[in-house]
Amino acid sequence: MGKEEVLEKISDLCNPLTQEQRDFLTENLTVYTYRKNEAIYSEGEFPTQFMCLLSGKVKIFKNGVSGRNQIIRVIKPVEYFAYRAYFAHQEYLTAAAAFETSTIAQIPITTITHLITENNALACFFIKQLSIDLGIADERTVNLTQKHIRGRLAESLLFLKESYGLEEDGCTLSIYLSREDLANLSNMTTSNAIRTLTNFAAEKIIAIDGRKIKIISEEKLEKISRIG
Repeated sequence: MGKEEVLEKISDLCNPLTQEQRDFLTENLTVYTYRKNEAIYSEGEFPTQFMCLLSGKVKIFKNGVSGRNQIIRVIKPVEYFAYRAYFAHQEYLTAAAAFETSTIAQIPITTITHLITENNALACFFIKQLSIDLGIADERTVNLTQKHIRGRLAESLLFLKESYGLEEDGCTLSIYLSREDLANLSNMTTSNAIRTLTNFAAEKIIAIDGRKIKIISEEKLEKISRIG
């Protein structure tokens, strides 16, 4: 993917910049491809790169107790990530890995901070991005702590639909998660996720074909998610 194509994809970031600033950003921009399940960054590392997912799917997760991970959020194209810890003067509190082959634009955070000092509109852009991420995190926290197992799994399926959309049939989620990943996204054990998925299928709410999940009744999923 050429740099001009990348700039088109991240036009909301580039729009506030002058031509000179845009050229500076372009000079420091690099594009990487990550394989399925490959680590993008690890918990405890100090952030050095601002990242934007151009294609593919990425999970942000936290290493939990007993070796079980908690998926904090999922990243879809074109979303920005990996920069909050830098602005907080922290090491990464989470880790990131590719769900599937993913192409990511990376810009040194020092480049970003240099541009922010020159451009107030870019600073406002990052305030907006951080505010959006905080709102999503707050809502996820409530959903994962206050809902019962059925409500959490229903919410996760709807969350995946909202994040990644559906295949051409208009029913099948366009992301194929392992049962473990789906459990980690829903804050439950893998066995509970499998059992609840089986119950949803028996109730004709979803249909399951390997890792493919087809939503049969979005209305019922929304009701289960809503009542928790």
